[in-house]
Amino acid sequence: MNDDVFDGVDEDAWDDGFDCDRLEEELREAAAILDPVPAELCRIAVEAYALHDLDARIAELTFDSLVDAIPVRGAMDPPRMLTFRTGELTVDVEVTSEGLLGQVLPPQAARIEVLNGPQPTAPLTTDDLGRFACDAPPAGPFALRLRTGGEVVVTEWLRA
Repeated sequence: MNDDVFDGVDEDAWDDGFDCDRLEEELREAAAILDPVPAELCRIAVEAYALHDLDARIAELTFDSLVDAIPVRGAMDPPRMLTFRTGELTVDVEVTSEGLLGQVLPPQAARIEVLNGPQPTAPLTTDDLGRFACDAPPAGPFALRLRTGGEVVVTEWLRA
């Protein structure tokens, strides 16, 4: 680098006249214009944060028919089968265009919320065999929140 360019320049003047905060603000504005964060991504991030349960156990996805099942010839629009597990608790869910059907195993009383936005759907309750149903299919990313006694379990988030 040619030091002759900087001859006669007071180095203290660089520190006094340069506004780092203003530069950062201008760079943020340029990034927002030239490479904005997609609105859908912002919405999903806000919804996921709003629905965060710090004390909940996470039920891990152990089976997804979109990934793990063998396709059946001639089957048109088969239901999506999901299995979530945490400890001794298993939640089996069938996702169709008409809604959700599921079962909590071992069978037990549970209140279930379908999370797919900032406001959860009306709570579902299990019957004596641990079964539950929802008439509205989830749109976009969704998860289930189960309240069984004093315990809260949340499934992994999936795209419907």
